[in-house]
Amino acid sequence: MSKATASVPVVGSTPAGAVIAESATARGRRARIALRTLQVLLALFYAIPSALPKLIGHVSAAESFERLGWGSAGMYTIGVLELAGAIALLMPVLQSVAAMALGALMVGAFIVQTAVFDGQYAATPLVLLVPLALIAWARRGHNGDLVRLLRRQA
Repeated sequence: MSKATASVPVVGSTPAGAVIAESATARGRRARIALRTLQVLLALFYAIPSALPKLIGHVSAAESFERLGWGSAGMYTIGVLELAGAIALLMPVLQSVAAMALGALMVGAFIVQTAVFDGQYAATPLVLLVPLALIAWARRGHNGDLVRLLRRQA
């Protein structure tokens, strides 16, 4: 076989790992980019349309929290938690924990939506749980880094 034909992959004549390894690397790179893009989009969502109205005391947020009986303290607390989660989604050592924490917050939001607000927006927290679970699982390797960092600080 000449050098010209040896460099062109032909089905059945190349080692099984060569082409697969190249495609796996490209596929892995695309998956990392897609996951990072998802994290940025979720962080923007939690920071701007979700946390910001609570933190500035927007009328719609204030009315909802008054109806819950949580008042402004509850509203500001949830806003701070959402903003902290949004920031932590962008920090490699915290991104898995942040996704789990925001997921727990979404479970609570689902319960509140169904119990207090007659399920009007109950689908939103459920939809957000899917990408948060994906991020928590995909970035779970960073949890060990976080534990090592915390142990070093103690």
